[in-house]
Amino acid sequence: AQREETMITRRDFAAGTAITGLSAMVGQAFAQSDYPNQPVRCICMFPPGSGADVLVRFFANKLSKLTGKNFLVENRAGATGTIGAELVAKAPPDGHSLYLASQTTHAVAPYMYAKVGYDPIKDFATVVLVSQNPLLVVVHPSLGVKTMKELVALAKARPGDLNFATGGQGSSPHMSMELLKTMTGIDLVHIPYTGGGLAVTAAIGGQVQLNIGTTVGVLPHVRSGKLRAIAVTTATRSPAAPDVPTFAEQVLPGFEVVQWYGVFTPAGLPPPVLQKINADTNRVLQRADVRDQYEKLGMTPGAMGMEEFGRFVRSEIAKYQKIVKQADIKPL
Repeated sequence: AQREETMITRRDFAAGTAITGLSAMVGQAFAQSDYPNQPVRCICMFPPGSGADVLVRFFANKLSKLTGKNFLVENRAGATGTIGAELVAKAPPDGHSLYLASQTTHAVAPYMYAKVGYDPIKDFATVVLVSQNPLLVVVHPSLGVKTMKELVALAKARPGDLNFATGGQGSSPHMSMELLKTMTGIDLVHIPYTGGGLAVTAAIGGQVQLNIGTTVGVLPHVRSGKLRAIAVTTATRSPAAPDVPTFAEQVLPGFEVVQWYGVFTPAGLPPPVLQKINADTNRVLQRADVRDQYEKLGMTPGAMGMEEFGRFVRSEIAKYQKIVKQADIKPL
């Protein structure tokens, strides 16, 4: 009798386990197919009209058309993107709050500020890489510099005399130049502006000798002859500017800075929901019209899975945390 009771107990346990597993699978499938079941907030860390804002609105529009649901852009600019990041970190983990993050918000700001309201690793799930963008170093033609090697030599001969403009403290362009300074020992003065457009204007007007910005932001002025491009920050040349050599080709083997944007959510989302966001975004990235638009802007679509993207973000955090500390970068 005892053996029969044991057999029944085991049989009941196995059946219960199977039912529980089936219920979980059904629940996950429902969660994936039902998402999103309310408007999705797409938080942008920079103001309307910025490059990040244009990218967020572009994807929100595409995802709305793809899913038939509303993806609404909400600008929460300020404090180098940390305001928007904190908002999403503390949002319910249901997939209805997405954040377009960058190395500025996750690899620079948390170490530039004494305290931010989120942990860049623990409080987020890395969902999908959206874009990788090269940056171009440009100079005013009156400087007489045509290569990065000539710029480094001039900066060493005139320490602290040359200045460079970027779209803000802690931005990707700023960090690129800080890395250059660290690797070469040159002394350049940073002039941060409230946006990349103002920084380019300052370089064109001769208020600063150098500017570093996105290909879409500076290439038109290079082609018009108002500015001269001397280097691209990526490991390989940009298809948008194939005649411009990389840092690595000229003076700094191993130098690489990529401006990237990716979709993050609060930590703790059910895996099926994360997979749905990842799949939908990748479907948008694979569209021919989207790739054509990327090519025109000099950007590269993301090509990483969730786990690979997570490893990439952690490596970026380690890289920029070190630069922030070495250069003693503080918020303005």
